[in-house]
Amino acid sequence: MSDYQARRYAYAPNPSTGLGTASLVIGLVSLLAGWTFIAPIIGIVLGVRSRREEPYARSIAGWGVALNVFCMLGWLVLGLLLLAFGGLVGLAGLGFAWV
Repeated sequence: MSDYQARRYAYAPNPSTGLGTASLVIGLVSLLAGWTFIAPIIGIVLGVRSRREEPYARSIAGWGVALNVFCMLGWLVLGLLLLAFGGLVGLAGLGFAWV
């Protein structure tokens, strides 16, 4: 092997997938541990940045964004349902108080 070939292979850049991996891990932990608002937003931001900046991490970042959005929307829907149910219970309580 010539000196040129040795130098060409010695300096091959390593593909970076740190942002995409961080997004995926935050998405999994958010889903399993029930982190509600701040962590999924951070995971979404990291995943979107990774999809732009890290071509080798597009699928990992995509899954990270999907898990974070799913977790955040799930908690949002649950909170809205609890708020609506609590409002209905409160209105029903007022109705019985008038009788």
